[in-house]
Amino acid sequence: MKAVTLLSGGMDSTTLVYYLRNEGYDVHALSIYYGQRHIKELDYARQMCDRIHVRRNEIDLSDVGRLLSKSGSALVDNRVEMPEGHYSEASMSQTVVPNRNMMLLSIATAIAVAGGADIVAAAVHAGDHAIYPDCRPMFIEAMNEAATVATEGFWMGSIVAPFVDKTKAEIAALGAELHVPWELTWSCYKGGQHHCGKCGTCVERQEAFHIAGVVDPTTYLDPEYWKQAVANK
Repeated sequence: MKAVTLLSGGMDSTTLVYYLRNEGYDVHALSIYYGQRHIKELDYARQMCDRIHVRRNEIDLSDVGRLLSKSGSALVDNRVEMPEGHYSEASMSQTVVPNRNMMLLSIATAIAVAGGADIVAAAVHAGDHAIYPDCRPMFIEAMNEAATVATEGFWMGSIVAPFVDKTKAEIAALGAELHVPWELTWSCYKGGQHHCGKCGTCVERQEAFHIAGVVDPTTYLDPEYWKQAVANK
């Protein structure tokens, strides 16, 4: 069995790689540069794949990213201040990249068809549903249906999201069972030398490890901020 999976370099997509391998899939990972400020995550994806000998390709969509920078998303527009604190509707909405997962899954599907892969996998999870429309079960179902129509007669595979109903903490617990090297994952949207500890994804990461009872080896510039952020959510 073959799987093409999107790999950002974060804890969710890295856990997905380990999960698919554990399920018996030959994994082909795709990391995509779409102009994200935290490009550092791609280097972590490379290191992780090198360690476990997973095939990986990196795709440059920076030209698209330059156009997306006009969207006002803090992830692709350096003029927009990165929100801090626990994920809320107001802060998460500032990190929405328009139609991102539809673009990435479409590319992954084309590569899956060309390579004869059985599935295309994405690591969207339940914590993303509230704000990100392209992380919801309805979107995954619709994207799978569109892929089926678009590849009729050429591909019998499907688009899957094994973590779509899992919380971030449940992913952390699963990753621990699968021995995911957390030190080779990157979450921080600011992309500095160390995780800032204050942006939404840093807070979410620390909270997930705490709830799961999993040791977090990450160095944070502000390792205590998340507690206040969670208490004030």
